[in-house]
Amino acid sequence: MVINMAAGSSEAELQHVIDRVIECGFQPHVTRGAERAIVAAVGSGGSRMALEALKAAPGVEDVVPIAHPFKLVSKIVKSGRTQVDVGGVIIGGEDAVVIAGPCSVESREQLFSTARAIKAAGATLLRGGAYKPRTSPYDFQGLGIEALRLLREVREEVGLPVVTEVMSTNDIQLISDHADMLQVGARNMQNYDLLRQLAKAKKPILLKRGPSASVKEWLLAAEYLLAGGNDNVVLCERGIKTFESEMTRNTLDLAAVALVRELSHLPVLADPSHGTGKRELIAPASRAALAIGADGLIIEVHPCPERALSDGAQSLTLEEFARLMKGLSAPIRSVATAQEAARA
Repeated sequence: MVINMAAGSSEAELQHVIDRVIECGFQPHVTRGAERAIVAAVGSGGSRMALEALKAAPGVEDVVPIAHPFKLVSKIVKSGRTQVDVGGVIIGGEDAVVIAGPCSVESREQLFSTARAIKAAGATLLRGGAYKPRTSPYDFQGLGIEALRLLREVREEVGLPVVTEVMSTNDIQLISDHADMLQVGARNMQNYDLLRQLAKAKKPILLKRGPSASVKEWLLAAEYLLAGGNDNVVLCERGIKTFESEMTRNTLDLAAVALVRELSHLPVLADPSHGTGKRELIAPASRAALAIGADGLIIEVHPCPERALSDGAQSLTLEEFARLMKGLSAPIRSVATAQEAARA
């Protein structure tokens, strides 16, 4: 249930509603707007009838049921769009963002040359894997703490906020000390122990959709983060498994990007690198993602993709990334403009 407070309701009236929500057996989540507050009552063990009776409480305008199983990520709870600040870069605002960098941090030279090039081309955040979940135990697993130190060093020198993946609850604090945003990879989207711990972290979270996850499952994974107290969540569509298994690595589900923007107030990015698996498809997929309303992109870039220790086939060269950014310069200026064009 969502309890909409009336415009001009007092703090005492709001506190009374919060207290009653707790008495009814639910957990209150308060969103304060410019004119009014909203109290979301979440949980499943309380009395819904008692909540509905709050329509008669002083200062309450209405009590609205939430139809979806995800509550806090729903637009019903928050009508405006969430904006997430990542080291001074706003995700979810008028301007689309581009996160770029190598799949894996391999060396100081590789990371620094990439960071300087993507910044010059217009990227606003740097991605780079320190710990890599790989299908085969024999594949390159990342440089670990050495990579984290390099990411922190390059952030200080080049000035790009850093996004890197966290795979284990044991690594959350360590990675938080080195990165500006923590990524939950597709394989860990439903790692609920990890999500519960990340909900307590004081860092923004980039939550990638699992390769076999429905949109509802994806949004419920985000619900774990918000319900645990972390409101700074950005969703990322990175492609799903379909019957197409030969021509592309995954199927980039752009319809899900548009759907999530209809259902949720959270920002949503698209990953055309994992979503297609082919560098020649990244540019058109990027343009399509922005046109349909994505708040930004995350793209893999490597100085020499043929020598990359992971995902070389889907990584752009520095020159290819610069050309891509030139082609995206108009849609990157405004997500709202892209959405209007897509609806026309």
